[in-house]
Amino acid sequence: MKKNHTELTKAEEEVMQHLWEMDGAFVKDIIARMSDPKPAYNTVSTIARILEQKGFVTHESHGRSHKYVPIIARDKYRSLASKSLLDRFFDKSLSGMVHFFVDREDVSVNDIDEMMQILEETKRKKVSK
Repeated sequence: MKKNHTELTKAEEEVMQHLWEMDGAFVKDIIARMSDPKPAYNTVSTIARILEQKGFVTHESHGRSHKYVPIIARDKYRSLASKSLLDRFFDKSLSGMVHFFVDREDVSVNDIDEMMQILEETKRKKVSK
């Protein structure tokens, strides 16, 4: 992946989600999985080529068609995207980001309990190292 191209547009992310789910696909297969109204073939083909230029996918030639295959794992991208979110909107403060999300009215007590369990388990693992 090229250093300056770690962020994807919404359309690029959608195509990548399908490629990760299918572990690679032809443009027609990506379009078949997209919701209506489906984008034009040329649009998805262009997005796939941009993803290749950015270093997220490679392609395998099959006659005149190309099968696009992810070369960046979904977890790697999640890590990059969440770091970018943290840096841009929360001044690199993880506690600030957590505070923002738990302060929302649509967060249930069950969600908070679940987050507390995750944090406690993670804390126990880190302390026992």
